[in-house]
Amino acid sequence: MILHQLVDFEILRIIWWLLLGVLLTGFALTDGFDLGVGALLPFVGRTDVERRIAINTIGPVWEGNQVWFILGGGAIFAAWPPLYAVSFSGFYLAMFAVLAALILRPVGFKYRSKRDSVVWRSSWDWALFVGGAVPALIFGVAMGNVLQGVPFRFNEDLMVFYDGTFFGLLNPFALLTGAVSVSMLVMHGAAWLQLKTDGAVRERARAIGAVAALVTIATYALAGVWLALGIKGYALTGTIITDGPSNPLLSDTLRTAGWFSAFAERPWIAVAPAAGFIGAILAFLGLRAGKDVATLLYSKLAIIGIISSVGLTMFPFILPSSIDPKSSLTVWNSSSSHLTLFVMLVAAVIFVPIILAYTAWVYKVMWGKVTAKAINDNESSVY
Repeated sequence: MILHQLVDFEILRIIWWLLLGVLLTGFALTDGFDLGVGALLPFVGRTDVERRIAINTIGPVWEGNQVWFILGGGAIFAAWPPLYAVSFSGFYLAMFAVLAALILRPVGFKYRSKRDSVVWRSSWDWALFVGGAVPALIFGVAMGNVLQGVPFRFNEDLMVFYDGTFFGLLNPFALLTGAVSVSMLVMHGAAWLQLKTDGAVRERARAIGAVAALVTIATYALAGVWLALGIKGYALTGTIITDGPSNPLLSDTLRTAGWFSAFAERPWIAVAPAAGFIGAILAFLGLRAGKDVATLLYSKLAIIGIISSVGLTMFPFILPSSIDPKSSLTVWNSSSSHLTLFVMLVAAVIFVPIILAYTAWVYKVMWGKVTAKAINDNESSVY
C-alpha cells in the first residue's frame, strides 16, 4: 500500500480545513495585536516617548508574527488551489491595498526614529496607523463577502471568471463585518498594551480598549442577526462525494434560507459564537479592572470564537458563489490531490511545532514591560 493511502482523502481534507483555520486564527492572535497597536498608536501616545513605548512593545515580535500570514497564504496556495485562484484574482485590488498597508509597517518601524523631526515622526506614526487599521478592516470586509457569496463562476474547462468590482465588496454587511474586525483587533491591541506598558500609555489603552470591546460585542451581535435574517446561505444537495475529484462543477449546490440552519444540524457549533461573546465581555471587564495576562487571554478567546464561528457555520463551504452556486468551493471539491495533502501534512507535523517552540521562546525572552526609562536609556538602539 502506498503510504499516503493510510489516511483517507476525506480525512485529509478535513485536517487541512482545520489547519487553514488554525493558521488564519494564529495570524489574528499574534499579528492581530500588532495591527491593533498600530491602529491605536496616534491615540495612546501623546508624546514621542509614549509613542515609542507603544511601538517597541511589538517591535521585537511583529516580523515573527507575520509568519502565520505567510503560512496561511501558502496553505491556501498548496492545499486549496481553486480557492487561491478565485480569492487572489477576485480580491486583487483589496489584496493590493492590504499589501501596500503592510509594506508601510516595516518601513515605518525602521525609519520613524531615524530623524529627530516632529513632522517626520508624526508622518510615520500615521503610516503605522494605516498599516494596522487598513488590513484589519479589509480582512473583515473579505469575511463579510465570503458569507454573502462572491460573484465568480467556472466554465466547463474550469476557467474562473470574476464578475465583481472592488467597490462592490464595500457593501453594508461587509462593512459591518469590517467594523467587527477592526474593533476586535483594537481590543486585542489594547490588551497587549495593558500587559506591556505602564503609566499614561497603559491607561489610555485600557480606556480605548474597553470601548472597542463593547463595539465588538455590539457589531458581532448585529452581524449575527443580519446573517440570520437577511443573508441567504448555501447547501449541498443530492449525493455528496467527500473523497472524489476536486471539481466544483460536479457538486450540486442551492441557495437556502440562511446559514443558521447549520446550528440545527450541528448544535455543538454554538460553542464558537458563545466563546466570541464571553471572551469579549471578559476582555471588557479585564480592561476595566486592569488585569494584564488574563485580559489578553480573554481577548484571544474572543478572536478564536468569532473567527471559528464563521468557518463552522459555513462548513463544508469555503467560498460560495453568489452568481452560480454550482461553482461554489467546498472542502470536498476544491482541495489538492490526496498525495499533495499527505506530503504537506507530514511537513506541517514537523515544522509547525518548531515554529511554535521558537515563537514561545521569543516571547519568553522579550517578556516584561516597555518603560520610558528603557526608551531613554537605549535611544539609538530601539525603534
